[in-house]
Amino acid sequence: MKEKLKQIANVLGRIVEDSSVPRNIRRSAEEAKALLLNEDEDVGMRISSAIYLLEEISNDRNLPIHARTVVWNVASELETFRLG
Repeated sequence: MKEKLKQIANVLGRIVEDSSVPRNIRRSAEEAKALLLNEDEDVGMRISSAIYLLEEISNDRNLPIHARTVVWNVASELETFRLG
């Protein structure tokens, strides 16, 4: 699970470094990435918090479509942890 969360964090890192994505969305993606990598917190809480942030991001009308697809995919991946 730890390795999978790192992979998901790396995908979020691509959004953070994409200059075509608005700064506020990049900040939120960075925050979600940090949450996932913070091993001091309960893993369920980290995943839930990251999903919440990603849902907020995905509702932003300024989010480019290519980044929206990535956000949806990451959120779906995280949902499998919560459900499984």
